[in-house]
Amino acid sequence: MLKANITLLTLVLSSFVTLQLSGQSVNWYQEEPSEDKPYNIGTDDAYDSFFQSRTGDKVVVAVIDSGVDIEHEDLKDVIWVNTDEVPGNGIDDDGNGYIDDVHGWNFIGGADGSQVDADTYEMTRLFAGLRNRFDGTDGSGLKGKELADFNRYKTYKERIDKEVKQAKEKYDEFKPQSEFFSDVLARIKDIRSSQEITKPMVDSFATSFDRQDQVIANIFNFYENEQGSYPTDDVLQADLLNPLDAALKHYGDKFKYNWNPDFDSRSIVGDNYADKKERFYGNNLVEGPDAQHGTHVAGIIAAKRDNKLGLNGIAHNTEIMVIRAVPNGDERDKDVANAIRYAVDNGASIINMSFGKGQSPEKDIVDDAVRYAEKKDVLIVHAAGNSSENVDITENYPDDYYRKPKGFLFFKKKQPKNYITIGASGPSAGKDMVAEFSNYGSKDVDLFAPGVMVLSTVPDDGYEILQGTSMAAPVVSGIAALVRSYYPKLSAKQVKEVLMEGTKRHDREVLRPGTEDQLVPFSSLSASGGIIDVREVMQAASRR
Repeated sequence: MLKANITLLTLVLSSFVTLQLSGQSVNWYQEEPSEDKPYNIGTDDAYDSFFQSRTGDKVVVAVIDSGVDIEHEDLKDVIWVNTDEVPGNGIDDDGNGYIDDVHGWNFIGGADGSQVDADTYEMTRLFAGLRNRFDGTDGSGLKGKELADFNRYKTYKERIDKEVKQAKEKYDEFKPQSEFFSDVLARIKDIRSSQEITKPMVDSFATSFDRQDQVIANIFNFYENEQGSYPTDDVLQADLLNPLDAALKHYGDKFKYNWNPDFDSRSIVGDNYADKKERFYGNNLVEGPDAQHGTHVAGIIAAKRDNKLGLNGIAHNTEIMVIRAVPNGDERDKDVANAIRYAVDNGASIINMSFGKGQSPEKDIVDDAVRYAEKKDVLIVHAAGNSSENVDITENYPDDYYRKPKGFLFFKKKQPKNYITIGASGPSAGKDMVAEFSNYGSKDVDLFAPGVMVLSTVPDDGYEILQGTSMAAPVVSGIAALVRSYYPKLSAKQVKEVLMEGTKRHDREVLRPGTEDQLVPFSSLSASGGIIDVREVMQAASRR
């Protein structure tokens, strides 16, 4: 029972810490930067001093993600509409190969309206293929590529077995806690159905020998001390049960789906997965079963400004094209490539990609799609990843290098000129100015943007604080949209250049992500050495 009490207090305290930190400002990072606030990007000041006196062009930003709640109160007015498509008539009116794609497309849905939610990790899929070849063998007599593949099979198997074991242990840890607090909340609801909960009643619960009574007293005393009132049932559901249920789903999905080599979601999609050139599959249901991540990303970019709801997105004059290609698991290269091509062909000038993975077996088709976007002058903004790793050394796909042609050992890898990679900074002027989870790299991360404690939209007209390089990338996508709106003649290559020029370089020492005591200059963690600043970016654009 002590563990349940600790979990309760941890969860509740976490929620209050979040509210307290976000209380400095809903859009803290958009305020004017200063010596003691170098992490701010100055969006609000730029609107006051620059954008109000000018009229910009409409810009379409494609969000390739888990899906977006297109009916959200703060997003519904900024969702892209394919005006060449007649909604719901079951006909491909514009002849682009996608039926009723009014707001975008879902590459991980079936033609019958079914949806992929959880999927495997890429390592799991690679292991499944190797298992068919090596299961039951000891590797004796193998040489060359066969031996290398066998060693990969063993490495993957060890990792998967470890991850499954850990996920099951966590699931088994959270399950009784979830059941216990479900019973507690049911008891509270039952009491409230017949009488009001009063201070004398709470005091009597505190001295009871019944465990549920003691926990109820702890709950109500905690809220009274912190908020001055007792919590409603809805608050208890949100603060206690929802996080526990989310933890159960998270760890359950890991061993049931993500790390399960026997699970295959592709029957839902119904494509010929072996045909990597196949493009026309999926459905037009762009929200999907879990649109939290994509909705949050979309809100950072373009939540309706000055409508007295929720928050102000970075960019006005912007529409969000929704492309669903990221499941609860690792995205597949075929879907990513097709999502990029769809965005390019249907008018997006910027593509936000807040996802990544450690392996990319069909990297060539993603590279071809990036080349296509480069040829068509579309900027790609990619999150650096959340593994506290140096991506100059450790791969995070998609990446900003084209794969070397086979047989060209000394061929220098080429980089797309329309591709920018973003790390995450936080609300601190101290040694933790860079997010502790953020990937970094003096060559392969271009710049940093706020990605810690970021409030944005979530499904069902909600707003939540999330963090990750997934949040930093859309900050940059929003700023890129402003550049393309007010300086439409600039190419994607030039937009990337002004984004790089528009960073404020910081040489102060910060903790290298993933370490507790290794101090390095912030400027050494990215190619630009700084944090993006809206006014600096717009000034750089004006000089072109």
